Amino acid sequence: MNIHYLQHVPFEELGSIEPELTAKGHQLTNTQLYKNEPFPAVDSIDWLIVMGGPMGINDENEYPWLKEERDYILQVIDAGKI
Repeated sequence: MNIHYLQHVPFEELGSIEPELTAKGHQLTNTQLYKNEPFPAVDSIDWLIVMGGPMGINDENEYPWLKEERDYILQVIDAGKI
């Protein structure tokens, strides 16, 4: 299974869940939003993990990628991958 996660800040990682996922043979990929990396195609992932961060939903002026992230998450939900 290809599990993709959205990372909002450099110090935020999967932590103790990562070894569990890799031990089960899952492939992990991520989008580092703070680096303005692109999102993968929705059909290229099987599951999405959305990490936390210090920003809030109304912080689009400071974090302009928030709107794009919300749109992507909605596409993933519609595809049943969350």
